[in-house]
Amino acid sequence: MNINQLKYFIAVAEHHSFTKAAIQYYLTQTAITQQIRSLEETIGTELFDRSTRPISLTPAGNVFLNEAKAIVERMNTALTRTIEASTGLVGSLRIGYTKGYERSNLSDKLRSFHRSFPNILLTCYRTDSDALAAGLLNNEYDIIFTWDSTNLCSDERTGHRLIEQARLVVALYSAHPYAQRSCLHRQELKNETILYMSPSGSEESFGDTHFLQLYQKCGYQPNILLRSADIESILMMVAAEEGISILPSYSTNKLTNADNLIFIPLIGDEEVENIHAIWRKDGQSQALMHFLAHSSMQSASEK
Repeated sequence: MNINQLKYFIAVAEHHSFTKAAIQYYLTQTAITQQIRSLEETIGTELFDRSTRPISLTPAGNVFLNEAKAIVERMNTALTRTIEASTGLVGSLRIGYTKGYERSNLSDKLRSFHRSFPNILLTCYRTDSDALAAGLLNNEYDIIFTWDSTNLCSDERTGHRLIEQARLVVALYSAHPYAQRSCLHRQELKNETILYMSPSGSEESFGDTHFLQLYQKCGYQPNILLRSADIESILMMVAAEEGISILPSYSTNKLTNADNLIFIPLIGDEEVENIHAIWRKDGQSQALMHFLAHSSMQSASEK
C-alpha cells in the first residue's frame, strides 16, 4: 500500500467512477483499476461494490475512506512542514510594538501570518519607543512597530516601511465644553491643561520635537501637566477630569462605553501619527522576510 493508491482510492470513491478518477490523475482506467485491486488485496477485503451503477463503497470501504483521507492529510502536512523547515520557516519572530498599538489592526496581521505559518512562534513585546529602538539595534527584536521618536528610520542599519498614518484625536471628559463638538483644531486647545502623550521616555526625542512644534505653529506653548508614554494612565486622568489629551486614533477606536471619555477628531493635514515597521537590514531571517511579504510591507522603493 502506498500514498498514490490511497489518492486513487479517494478519487474513485468521490467520483463513483474509475474512469473519472483516471482522468483526474491522467492515467488509463486499467491502471486505476489495477491499483485499486492491489490495494484491496493488501487490505484483504473489497472496498467497492462493482455491481452497482454507479459503483459504491462497501461498508469496509466507507470506513477506509475516512482513514485514507486522514492519512493523506497527515502526509501532506508532514511534507509541508518538512519543506518549511528546510527553508527556514520554523523558528520564532520577536515583535516589539509601542504602547497603545495593541488596539490597532496589528493583531489581525499577526493572526493572518500565524495561520499561514503556524510553525513560526510570534513573541510580542510592548514598551515605549526608546526601548524599542535600542532593543532593535541590540538584536532583541526582529521587527518593531513604533513612532519614530529616535529618528531610527534614518539609520543606515535599518529597513523601514510606513504602515499607518493614524489620525489624532482629542480625549475629553464628558462635561468638557468641547465634548459636543464634531471636530477640533489644535489652536482651540491653547488654554487647556494637557496630559501629554509622549512617544518616548525622553523629553527631547525626535517625536516630541515634532509634536511640540505643532503647538508652536498654532502660536502657543502647551500647558503640560503630565508627560507619559502610558495611554491607560492618561485616559484614567482625563476621565478624572484632570486635563485633556491628544492621542492616536488607533488607541481609542476600539474603546466602547469608555467611562466619562469623549474622543473628538483633530483637524489638520499634520494631525497624524506615523507608525513605521522597522527592522535591521543584517537581521533578515527567512521568517522575517516571509512576515514582511505576507504583511505587504515591502516595496521596490523600500530603504
